[in-house]
Amino acid sequence: MQSLQEKAAQWSGVDQEDAFAIDGTNLFEKLGLPTFVNLSTNFYTRVYDDEEEWFRSIFANSKKEEAIQNQYEFFVQRMGGPPLYSQRKGHPALIGRHRPFPVTRQAAERWLHHMQQALDSIAEIDDDSKTKMMNFFRHTAFFLVAGDELKNQNQQVPCKHAASKPAAA
Repeated sequence: MQSLQEKAAQWSGVDQEDAFAIDGTNLFEKLGLPTFVNLSTNFYTRVYDDEEEWFRSIFANSKKEEAIQNQYEFFVQRMGGPPLYSQRKGHPALIGRHRPFPVTRQAAERWLHHMQQALDSIAEIDDDSKTKMMNFFRHTAFFLVAGDELKNQNQQVPCKHAASKPAAA
């Protein structure tokens, strides 16, 4: 059985080495906090203005300002900066935190579309950093898809033990 990381690599087309190349450079030191805030603000502006109602509806119960803060704090922490996200929210636990949302392949591709546009709009992010970040985002998006599919499979599998219990007399 494939691990979630193996599925993410297969489905995203980004192998683990390229996905985690962000760990070879401290992107927080290189780019600074304002760049991550701008990236997340630009990204969520695109998401909340998306023309596709099905995609906007995924975020309907989230406050835009909180979504922006969660994202930039996670990015800062994951890319070499202080543990802002963990200090405020605890362990990132990406699959668990995304459990309430339909993390489908279609949603991942739409999310990645907006992230690519947001990255391309931030002049302070050099091309090498954009490539490393996008590889990480693409792999992680499909890691979440794999986690969502596993969650859905677990909900559909009937409990084997219930069928094997003898009937009460």
